Amino acid sequence: MPCYRRIRDLREDKDLSQAKMGEILSCSQRVYSNYERGDIDIPTQTLCKIADFHKVSVDYLLGRTDNPKMNR
Repeated sequence: MPCYRRIRDLREDKDLSQAKMGEILSCSQRVYSNYERGDIDIPTQTLCKIADFHKVSVDYLLGRTDNPKMNR
């Protein structure tokens, strides 16, 4: 499974804890931590919520592009 370094970096850039991101995403801190480490796959709906929250593309979160801009 991939490591989602970018979701950690974006969270840290906003000075948010894993617990706070868990609240935002309606999951526990432990589940969110597992997402960041890549221990469990992020559900598509949750991945979209993370991208929307940080105003970046899902492709950017997945490391498929270095361009964080969302296409609309």
